Amino acid sequence: MRQNELDELRRQVDGLNNQILDLINERTAVVQEIGRVKEKQGVNRYDPVREREMLNALVQSNKGPIPNGVLEQIFKGIFMSALEIQEDEQRNALLVSRKRKPEDTIVNVNGEEVGTGSPTFVFGPCAVESYEQVLAVAQSIKSKGLKMLRGGAYKPRTSPYDFQGLGLEGLKILKRVSDETGLSIVTEIITPSHLEEALDYIDVIQIGARNMQNFELLKEAGMANKPVLLKRGLAATIDEFINAAEYIISKGNSQIMLCERGIRTYERATRNTLDISAVPILKQETHLPVFVDVTHSTGRKDLLLPTAKAAIAVGADGVMAEVHPDPAVALSDAAQQMDIKQFDEFYAELQRFMNTHQTI
Repeated sequence: MRQNELDELRRQVDGLNNQILDLINERTAVVQEIGRVKEKQGVNRYDPVREREMLNALVQSNKGPIPNGVLEQIFKGIFMSALEIQEDEQRNALLVSRKRKPEDTIVNVNGEEVGTGSPTFVFGPCAVESYEQVLAVAQSIKSKGLKMLRGGAYKPRTSPYDFQGLGLEGLKILKRVSDETGLSIVTEIITPSHLEEALDYIDVIQIGARNMQNFELLKEAGMANKPVLLKRGLAATIDEFINAAEYIISKGNSQIMLCERGIRTYERATRNTLDISAVPILKQETHLPVFVDVTHSTGRKDLLLPTAKAAIAVGADGVMAEVHPDPAVALSDAAQQMDIKQFDEFYAELQRFMNTHQTI
């Protein structure tokens, strides 16, 4: 008899569980609709004041036997789960989202396809200093069969007294070298006004770490008919990085390459901390190609090769590094740039690694 009573009570619990489940799902659907209305109004989805009002009302209506503290914990969990579902829905709706576009985006830079599964390499000096300097690096790059040259004409520097770049003159040097070698030019743009000035001289718009959330620049780059290389900010979360790319694609430009370049942590052994896990995360969350800048992430020439190998092994679509004919006299980032001989050795070893890696 007691067993029958127990079975009946358990059936009641099972029925109540299903009722609660149905009500939670129904509530979640309503909350999702509220979120969509808020989004159209430009209102933040999370409202802590409203959450507190609902909890207070539930406590006042509570007739037990659940203690008020337990009741609050239960409903806080329900509130949080609904918010997380809304955030996932919002994230998946992004134009850069892998859920929105399952296939990889292939970025075309003057015939060089980035994101096809074979790593792309972008090398060059930190800053454009002279025609001779850029040409020497470009010739070394071209001799390796590579197609892209990086170099800064505009240099956002921590100190206002450091070398700020040659500006328009630097762009003209890059263009001249490009015409002579056939290499495509990747250079950083730091303001919307510079972007308009630079479009006739460059092939890829680089937006640096310090400008990752320069939203007006992102929007202008989104309206330009040029591929964009977007670097992660010094302290940016991956969500913030992805949303910065969304600013660009929302204006019509889907030719975007993401670049992990290290983030700022308490660690002092390297210039920044290379977040190598960001590569597979970005590849899973977005359909965009992902680069790793091994120079700015480490700031150490002795770590360029192992971090470049790690980038390729973890699935990066490309690697960036800095090369200078005579780093000792470089006007910026002297300690972290490879000279031509070091570059030759670096690239040869990287090629050996890739050949071995492909056969495993």
